[in-house]
Amino acid sequence: MRLLRSLPGLVLPTALVAANLNIDHVTVAGRKLDEMRKAFTAATSVPTEYGGPHSNHATEMALVSFPDGSYLELMGLQPKADPVAVSMHVWSGFLEHDGGPCAFALRVSNIGAEIRGLKAAGITAGMPEDSGRTRPDGVKLVWQTVNVGPGNRGSLFPFLISDRTPREYRAYPAGKPTTDRFRGVAEVVIGVHDIEAAVAQYRKAFQLPAPSRQEDVKFGASLAWFEGTPIVLAQGLGSESWLSRRVHEYGDAPCAFVLKSNSGGLNARPTLGTWFGKQVVWMDAAALGWRLGLEPAKP
Repeated sequence: MRLLRSLPGLVLPTALVAANLNIDHVTVAGRKLDEMRKAFTAATSVPTEYGGPHSNHATEMALVSFPDGSYLELMGLQPKADPVAVSMHVWSGFLEHDGGPCAFALRVSNIGAEIRGLKAAGITAGMPEDSGRTRPDGVKLVWQTVNVGPGNRGSLFPFLISDRTPREYRAYPAGKPTTDRFRGVAEVVIGVHDIEAAVAQYRKAFQLPAPSRQEDVKFGASLAWFEGTPIVLAQGLGSESWLSRRVHEYGDAPCAFVLKSNSGGLNARPTLGTWFGKQVVWMDAAALGWRLGLEPAKP
């Protein structure tokens, strides 16, 4: 976190800055975890690792972890999930209706300092909440999370996460990244109903300069990317576009994720696009069940 000196001898925290927007993980939600895992592997040739049930009596997860320390989480309903716990889950709509991308998190080392910094910038931040799960091998994981800004956890703004047990136990169940085919998470694409308002909130929260702008007709959105960050804001082109309908159903929230790819060959039928001067290969959304882009490695 950057520190701002306003008076001699006085140090005041400010909000997270662009250089510190380190993706911890991104989350894709649906009803049946096994089906989500099979679809991901069929599309990418990359296996997933089962991570175990959460302690909430509602969800279980699998993941694909990457060399840069980030990971993609697939979250589904436990086979004998408590219906009340499911209905109370912050992402219940995504889980019950196979909503796909639903949230993302930033990893931080001092969660209390980040809360103070965000509040100093005029951004709402909740109190730390303890959570965890037990891996299939019996290793117990404990962490703290903090909600940031309006809406559901990790929707418009990322939520913050800080581990109480070693982070590598959570990110690398096998002691190493799941794959080296992907290097990590390149972009989180956040669907919004008002891109100008969202841009203003991001600039306020994270001390960001004005974003680069682009329109992608094939993707069906106006885009705003904050250079040097993984954040892309997207507003649907027209009220009947897939993105506008999605935002109407789920509110402002992630609508797609883009991974950094080390390889070219893919099993699905990709389509190509160019975002802010970089090629993006889009997987077959119908086969995968959600929108996943790959940013190929430079030759």
